[in-house]
Amino acid sequence: MLLIDQVTKQFSNHLAVDKVSFHMPKGAIMGLLGPNGAGKTTLIRMITTITIPDSGRILFDGEPLSRKHILKTGYMPEERGLYKKMKVGHHLVYLAQLKGFSRKEAKREIQKWMDKFGIMDWWDKKVQDLSKGMQQKIQFISTVVHRPKLLIFDEPFSGLDPINANLIKDEISQLHQEGASIIFSTHRMEQVEEICEYAVLINQGNNILEGFVKDIKQDFKQNHFEIKYSGNLPQSHLDGLDVITHQDNTIVFHLPKGENSNTILQRLIQQGIDIQSFREILPTFNEIFINQVEQNTSNR
Repeated sequence: MLLIDQVTKQFSNHLAVDKVSFHMPKGAIMGLLGPNGAGKTTLIRMITTITIPDSGRILFDGEPLSRKHILKTGYMPEERGLYKKMKVGHHLVYLAQLKGFSRKEAKREIQKWMDKFGIMDWWDKKVQDLSKGMQQKIQFISTVVHRPKLLIFDEPFSGLDPINANLIKDEISQLHQEGASIIFSTHRMEQVEEICEYAVLINQGNNILEGFVKDIKQDFKQNHFEIKYSGNLPQSHLDGLDVITHQDNTIVFHLPKGENSNTILQRLIQQGIDIQSFREILPTFNEIFINQVEQNTSNR
């Protein structure tokens, strides 16, 4: 959907994005990740043509990025951009018209979304009279109403209670199933594991990690396994096992490269151990994020 090729952007003496390159698979939900000040927002602003790169190129669905692609893009920034004194219905219709709808079409589509969210009674309320979470729903509708090919969400669940966060999450999933490509920028790494298929990690203006989430987790695994068992376990049964922790009937051990985990499991069962569960421990995305950012920063 997107090809970012050697893109650079500098502001005065600050190099915000430094020769970043990555590709976004069409139809994927991609996590755009990085610590504060990493260059994510600058990159998003270039993808949405708010600013332009100093060098490099951006392709949108195989074409050089241009202003015409704005009508195929929906962007929900972390800092909301609603006009506080406008009434909700008029505001949403106005924003939909900017995306190419006639006033009649805009009103019809906005009403569908407000009906779906059960908020039609907000139509004549001023934006400033709504809570942060309610404003979040309005911003979401304005982002997706024109069914864009590319959706960009920056911390979309900020300010939402768990029920409304799940509502927005379900709608994002539905848009994805209908074919939208989605960029998801967040500091919540558990959301990346739950929602994203692909991820790009930015640090100090450079991309330092890219790939499918499941592949990245496999690449950073440490061959750690967990066994849960019931009953007593004589110490002799653990001989030859590289135990990392052993407490509360749970063993975490390291399996050296070249050894087969099934062989270890079979040996323990033959020794009469009542195994309740056996699983490989993969690193969390939060652990990978911290490790890679710290390593990249220390190498500079």
